[in-house]
Amino acid sequence: MKKRVKIIERDDVVVKFAGDSGDGIQLTGAQFSDTSAFVGNDLATFPDYPAEIRAPQGTVAGVSGFQVHIGHKEVQTPGDLADVLVAMNPAALKANMRWLRPGATIIIDIDNFDSRHYKKADYIEDPLKDGSLEGYNVVEAPITEMTRDVVKQFGLDARVADKTKNQFVAGILFWLFNRDVKIGEAFLKDRFKKKPDLVKANLAVLHAGYNYAETVEAIEATYKVKPAEKGAGLYRNMTGNVAIAWGLVAAAERAKRTLFLGSYPITPASEILQELTKMKSLGVVAFQAEDEIAGICSAIGAAFAGCLAVSSTSGPGLSLKSEGLGLAVITELPLVVVDVQRGGPSTGLPTKTEQSDLMQALYGRHGECQVVVLASSTPANCFEYAFEAARIAIEHMTPVILLSDGYLANGSELWKIPAVKDLPEIKARLVKDDDPDYKPYARDIETLARSWALPGQPGLRHRVGGLEKSDITGVISYDPYNHEKMTILRNDKVAKVANFIPRQEVIGNESGDLLVVGWGGTYGALYTGVQEMIEEGKSISLAQFNYINPLPNNVSEIFRNFKKIIVCELNLGQFASYLRSKLPEFNYLQFNKVQGLPFMISELKEKFNDVLMTPENHGK
Repeated sequence: MKKRVKIIERDDVVVKFAGDSGDGIQLTGAQFSDTSAFVGNDLATFPDYPAEIRAPQGTVAGVSGFQVHIGHKEVQTPGDLADVLVAMNPAALKANMRWLRPGATIIIDIDNFDSRHYKKADYIEDPLKDGSLEGYNVVEAPITEMTRDVVKQFGLDARVADKTKNQFVAGILFWLFNRDVKIGEAFLKDRFKKKPDLVKANLAVLHAGYNYAETVEAIEATYKVKPAEKGAGLYRNMTGNVAIAWGLVAAAERAKRTLFLGSYPITPASEILQELTKMKSLGVVAFQAEDEIAGICSAIGAAFAGCLAVSSTSGPGLSLKSEGLGLAVITELPLVVVDVQRGGPSTGLPTKTEQSDLMQALYGRHGECQVVVLASSTPANCFEYAFEAARIAIEHMTPVILLSDGYLANGSELWKIPAVKDLPEIKARLVKDDDPDYKPYARDIETLARSWALPGQPGLRHRVGGLEKSDITGVISYDPYNHEKMTILRNDKVAKVANFIPRQEVIGNESGDLLVVGWGGTYGALYTGVQEMIEEGKSISLAQFNYINPLPNNVSEIFRNFKKIIVCELNLGQFASYLRSKLPEFNYLQFNKVQGLPFMISELKEKFNDVLMTPENHGK
């Protein structure tokens, strides 16, 4: 007989999965997210895991987490505090207690809560008996034991059996959120379609978890989150890295160019390379080079040959690509370099997020070597800005650095898939064969971009290379006045891109007491915090920058309309320093965080309220 439980209808819910790296936490989180997208919930995710492939088991340092925020209302962040925590061991519980909402439901694998596991997690006393869980709804589920019992019939050993216990958790969540378990069945059949024995075992465990939740008395209520009110269209759950890969493919299609990616694997950018290797059928050429330098140099060669050329990397790799970027600048070839930022310096925190490569992207090259710098701000708009980076590179014949970060790369959100035919055409500056007027470094008067002649085109032979070239003709030149002229032309060409990008937008009123300034991946938290304060009647607005170099033409016009400006970023103040160099007539307050974690909405609002209550005028 089925038990009767209360159904709690919510506009949004935050769920956190946590356990050892081998517990299948990321898979369970992705499965729950895909199911949420399938039933029409808006969502945002935040995978958070250690760098080690096999981190120390049972320790707080080795905890792998996946947070997902689902909603009937609009969702912009993975949420501050969790309503439901799945903790597979004491370390997972300890690592996440401070991120729990009061009264939250905690589902624990009771089989891992013994004295040995307590000690590994640095607990002094049993957390189930020390009173620290008072006020929470704790479900002590024998997940490991019941999973092993279920899979015995399939002849799997304990090691393999333990890898399926994440599906016991998934089964509990399907019941807890009133979802059709057939969605989970379809996920597993697709995930393990080449391993039918694993499909059978995982399906059995999934149903065991569902049935356990349906009968256990400890779960007294379930959640129901209605579908989000989105417009008609085809949606999918999209991560930032995959969105970048798809955006580049779309740009190649609209530019009528072959997409070439020359890259070396590096966390957290590797998924871009992995995704594009699947697209050979679309004409994509993806080359895994022997190192970062070979990656960018192969891309420059592909640009010379007429491809939409791309190299993807992360901070340490961008350092190695700096000399190659200089070659792309002086040859004035179109190139997109994607930098998925991570915590640094050096190896640093390779699986954590940070915005600390901005100065390197702006200035990290020898010589006067300006490039265009863009930054995507949500997992979904990584598609849009990858497309935009390619458009600017090709139409303005210049390298473009696109900044993403670990939070965007691995995080995901609901994304409406656009029709490629509806995207704008990208107009490559190609020269016709045997053009008698062709000069390699003659320039378009509006953009200062040179034209693009490809190897083998009749009558268009010219030199390219790292040596300085004469204006117009492109022959090698050591003339000091020519060098200065070419340096100015290359810089002015980048500056003129400002005339071909959108004006900076302001969210909220266009004047007021406080303007919050952000860039890149901090958008979700800043937007949510500012919107909540606007609803509370505060005089606050947001300007989130995607175009970094050059800045949009109307930035001064915006800044002068606010009494105070605060720049929020996940570094020690790089964008604030950049703004001070470009627009020194304004004063900039700062709010910085360098913890490998995204901003929390609560800490942002606390800071903004403090600034608004401070009597001193820190503005213009």
